[in-house]
Formats: sequence, C-alpha cells, structure tokens
Amino acid sequence: MLDEFSLILDIAVVLGAALAGGLAARFLKQSAIIGYLLAGVVIGPHTLGLIRESDEIRVLATIGVVLLLFTLGIKFSLREMIRVSKVAIGGGIFQLLVTTGLGIGVATLLGWSLGEAVTFGFLIALSSTMVVIGMLTDRGELESVHGRVMIGILLMQDIAAAFMMFILPTLGGSGENLPIVLGLAILKAGLFITLVLLLGTYVVPRFIKRVAGQGSRELFVLSSAVLCFGGAFGAHYFGLSAALGAFLIGLFISESEFAHQVLGDMIPIRDIFSALFFVSVGMLIDLPFMAENITTVIVIVLTIVLGKFLICSATAGLFGYRGRTTLLVGAGMIQIGEFSFVLAELGLGTGVISGYLYSLILASAMISIILTPLAYSLTTNLTTRLIQARGLRPLVAMNAPQSVDEVAKISNHVVICGHGRVGGNVSQMLGQLEIPHLVIDLDPTVISNLRDQGIPCLYGDAGNREVLSQTGLKDAALLVIATPDPMTARLILDHALRINPQLDVVARVHSDSELDFLRGRGASSLVQPEFEASIELVRHTLCRLGLGEDKVQEFLSNWRRTCPI
Repeated sequence: MLDEFSLILDIAVVLGAALAGGLAARFLKQSAIIGYLLAGVVIGPHTLGLIRESDEIRVLATIGVVLLLFTLGIKFSLREMIRVSKVAIGGGIFQLLVTTGLGIGVATLLGWSLGEAVTFGFLIALSSTMVVIGMLTDRGELESVHGRVMIGILLMQDIAAAFMMFILPTLGGSGENLPIVLGLAILKAGLFITLVLLLGTYVVPRFIKRVAGQGSRELFVLSSAVLCFGGAFGAHYFGLSAALGAFLIGLFISESEFAHQVLGDMIPIRDIFSALFFVSVGMLIDLPFMAENITTVIVIVLTIVLGKFLICSATAGLFGYRGRTTLLVGAGMIQIGEFSFVLAELGLGTGVISGYLYSLILASAMISIILTPLAYSLTTNLTTRLIQARGLRPLVAMNAPQSVDEVAKISNHVVICGHGRVGGNVSQMLGQLEIPHLVIDLDPTVISNLRDQGIPCLYGDAGNREVLSQTGLKDAALLVIATPDPMTARLILDHALRINPQLDVVARVHSDSELDFLRGRGASSLVQPEFEASIELVRHTLCRLGLGEDKVQEFLSNWRRTCPI
C-alpha cells in the first residue's frame, strides 16, 4: 500500500518543503526561488534523505517549465516580440557564441577534455527562463525594456538548447556526423515552426472560440491544457525544446480575445509545478561534494557569474541599449538555466562528461541561481544611486530621432516617460487630438518607430535627470509617468519636480505603498490600473442591471471620492 502512495507522499513532502522555504525567504525579503532551492537541498538524498528517488518529481518539474513558457507566451503579444527581435536573434546568437567560447577556454585551462570543455561551454551559455521571469514578475518589471530584452535572449537560448542536444552525443565520438546532425536539426526546427505558424494563425483562434462558445468552464480549462501540452509534445517530437513549443502556442493565443481567461486558468497550476521544479533542482545538490571541491566550485561560479554579467551587458550595449538597461540585463542572466540540467544529464548518459564534472555543474548552477536575485537587487540599487549622483551619463543624442535643439522648440507640451502598452496608448490619443507631446524611452526600436512617425522623442533613461532636462520640462504642461518600473518612477518624479516644482504630474502605480510614496513626493494624479478596471467592471455591471447612466455616474463619482486613489 505504501508503494502505491509513495509518489503522493513525495509530492506532499516536496510541496510542504517548498511552502516552508518560500515563507522563510519572503520573511527575509528574498526571492521565493531561493527558498525553494534550499528546501530541496534540505530534504534531498544528500542531506536529510526525506526524498530519495527524485525521477518522478523531476518529470513533474518539467511540467512547470512547460507551463511557465506557455503563460509567458500569452503575456507577450507577437507585436511585443517583434519589438525585441533584433536583440533576441542577433544578440542571442552573439551571447551564445561568446559565452560558449569562454566556457571552453576556462575548461581547457582546468585540464578538461575537448568534449567536456565544449559541454561546459554549452551549459554556461544558457540562463534560466524560470528564474528570470519569476524575478521580473515579483518586481513588476516583466514589461520593462530590460525585461523584454532578457526574455528575447532567453527564447533564443531555448532554441539553441535543442541544437545542443543534437550535438552533445556526437562529442563522444569522432564528430564526423556533426554536419548531417546539424542539417537535420535545422530542417526539423523549420518544419515545426512552419507548422505552428499555420496552426496558430488558422486553427488555434477558431478552436478556442468554439470551445468558449460551449459555455463550459471545465472544457475551456481542458482546451487550454491540451493546447499547451500539445505544443510541447510537437516541439519534443521534432527534436526541439518542449517549453519552446508551449511558448509559441501561447504567443498565438495572446492575440485571441480569450487570452486573459486562459492565463487566469493556467497560472495557479503553473505556480505549483514551478515550485516543484526548483525544489527538484535543490535535491540534486551534494553538499559534502561541494565542501571537498570548494576551490574548483568557486572558480566555476566566478567564471559563470562574472563572465555572463559582462557578456550579457555587452550584448545589450551592442544593440543600442545603454546605461542602466545593459547592467540589469547582465545582472539578471548570470545563472545557469534549467535546460543546462537536461544537457548535463544527457552528457553524463552518453559518456561525454564524468560524474565529477556533472556534480560540479550542479553545485555551481545552484549557487549561481541563488546569487541572481541578490546581484540583481544590488545592481538596481547601485545604478539608482549612480543615476541620482549623475554617475551614469545618458547618451541622449545617440540613436535619438530628434536633436536636443529640435526638442527644445516644443513648449506647453506633454512629456511621456515610457512608450509601452500604457504610454503608447497615451501618445496615440494625444496625437489624434493634436496635443503636442514628447516621448522618452530606452528601447532603440521604439525610438526608431516614433522617429518614422514624426513624433518628438528622446532616447535615454527617464530616471536620469540629464535626460529629463532635455525635454523642456520647465515649459511643459504635464508629465505622464507610464513606466512599469516603480524605482524608475520614483526617480522621474523627484528629478522632474526639482526641474519644475510647479509641474503637473500624472503617474501609473501598481501598489498601495507605491501610491502613498508618489503622492507624498508631489504627484498630482495617480492611476492604478487594477482600480480603474474595477471601476469599469462596476459601471458595466450596474448598467446591465438596469440602473440609469446618470445614477451609475453619480454612484461611481461618490465612490471615487471615498477611495484613496
């Protein structure tokens, strides 16, 4: 009887440990991911031994990776992906090649064989999609410029991971079949992507609409799961990453009117399996082995963390991003990714790497994952202080569509900080009303598009006083802070009111603490998207119930006066 329920018992232990670790991490104001990893170390076979056979748990953890990429695809529309396609493809390839080269060089110096050196290069070239997205989501920076850049590069890494899986087994032999293997991999990838494009354009939207028309919540949730895992299986069948297939399906669903409902249904399931994934990673760590080989582990960790920070920062810089964005991209991608574990197991199984190297990689990977939230927070705080002290000089003229002199001619205008979904809509509506406005954004692609449309704009970090001073704030009618990054919003408000203490400021906020802070600093009007959505829901609800428009408007006006917004 015990054997029949062993998996249930293991899941209960893993989830209980994840809850305890996550709560402890949150209490210490750290990422829950760190708590999950350390919980896995504690209950794993090398420590307390509460879980000894982790194969079933790892299978369930893989589901977490698939669900994560599926929901990410829904959150990011095709238009958003096109915006970062240049840095995703070109920058992703550059980062992969340089990081792999670094790994090969360091492994050669350590005296490893060529097969082990190439495998090590492959492993450190990949970063963790789950860690990065979890961190950005917790901080509310998923839609930020640096967030979009990181996700674009991560998706390129997921594609590359599939080719690495084809290459690794050949490293144990003579390598004569490598060109044929790569050719087949490229052919299979092309066939799968073509198939997904056809299904995503003509089949998926109609399928979701037909199921939604049945009026059954259960069938709708089931259809979402079928699409997610169907895409994952299709990618795996063609030799690609299962998570990449789920992402592509999610990307097409994002263009559907039912995208938000699919997302709401899948996120709770995703979060449970994501916790399983990180606990399962922690369970692989052998603490006695780490203690015996601490010097080598430190060398490898330093190679990964410092090397990837410099390479990823340089990658963002090569594609037109500057200052704070480049540093945050570097700090966010210093870890080894989840697909590196898959590659390491494949290398171990085919005899390309030894058990010793496998254990080194696992130990180094966990340390790099734990260091990521800490390094990212440190970089965020450091760059904020440097910006406040004018230590980071923006390159305003570089890549800017208008010169500073042309911008200076504008007066009685609106300055919009951030041209994402929110700021872009504000700009579009002001343009239709022929109200003069100027946009600041740190995304070169956005700036290029605005230049083509003839919209006044400046390239730079709006949280930098030097950039704001170039926007004619002293003569501006209004400042709109539409950036999703709370820290940047605070900097913008402080610098703007120093330049023009009488300036009228409208700002976007996401939390009560942020609302209180910005109001205390002098923001004129604050907009909380969730609150505005609730207002509209109430409006539609009351109107559908037959209340008159005047009565509904009076009720909502009174409600607004009693609410903190």
